[in-house]
Amino acid sequence: MENKENEVVESSKESVSYVVPIAIVVASIILAGSWVYGRGSSTSTQNQNVLGSASAAPLVSQDDIAPASGVILPVVWGSLGKQLVADGVIDDSKFESLYTSRGQFTDEEKKLLLGNTSGNIKITKENAGYYLNLFWALGLANKNVILEKGEMVNPAYGGAQNFASTGGWTMAVGNPMNHYSKHTYFSLTAGQQALVEKVAQGVYRPCCGNSTLFPDCNHGMAMLGLLELMASQGATEQDMWKAALTVNSYWFPDTYATIATYMRDKGTDWKNVNPQEVLGADYSSAQGFASISSKVIRTGPVQDAQGCGVGPRQPAPVAPPVQQPGCSI
Repeated sequence: MENKENEVVESSKESVSYVVPIAIVVASIILAGSWVYGRGSSTSTQNQNVLGSASAAPLVSQDDIAPASGVILPVVWGSLGKQLVADGVIDDSKFESLYTSRGQFTDEEKKLLLGNTSGNIKITKENAGYYLNLFWALGLANKNVILEKGEMVNPAYGGAQNFASTGGWTMAVGNPMNHYSKHTYFSLTAGQQALVEKVAQGVYRPCCGNSTLFPDCNHGMAMLGLLELMASQGATEQDMWKAALTVNSYWFPDTYATIATYMRDKGTDWKNVNPQEVLGADYSSAQGFASISSKVIRTGPVQDAQGCGVGPRQPAPVAPPVQQPGCSI
């Protein structure tokens, strides 16, 4: 086990060398209120329009990369919501109050939080943000060596509690760090753990510059939870790459429509892209996407109806040179 832990630490350090972590949260912002992702939040500019070398053809439609009809993922949520509530990782009264105040707490969402679902997860534009928060809670709380020995606990950052993915989780009962890697919702075999680490190291998100192996913002922590859940249910590596790209596309639809346009202009339709390639740093990190976006002719800024948290989007402090939307609920 010690050798395995050392591997995770070294692997994580390799991934973080790509960029300074951007999701460190100061106490004043953590105390400012509940930051939970919600549908219909205001959009935020990621990259300004830059005339590049691509053709002037229209952008690929968001519906082509995140279909309105939804996509079924090869994974089951089951009763995990109920377990997270029972352990206090999610305070169901806070959670329900948040969504009810927005008129968004549907029967489906209530069942995911408090009931038991038997079918595979179907992600849609309407529920993508809700699943983001559920996966975030799972990734934060499920016991895993990535959280215990990886870059999240690097002393250079002052402790795991200082990131948006931890301090920004205001839906817990008490201090969110009381639940950090504290609960075992499923146990992974050595092979499954290795698979999670491999895929996590290759899955970036355009809100910042780190891979899922360093889940310092909510999208990273949520993706970690999803990958762990998939691995525990026997998903293959290709299943995980494909699902990760699908989920990222729903969380960042305009971003991936831009990437799809770039790929189209290179002669590759979105349905034929290599998920592992597109999820890598060259495309899906903040820096990689900025480069891609500069080569696509747009009529306006990139805008995604997403933030890095559970509530109305609020900017969190970031370390130069990366400037991206804040990480709140």
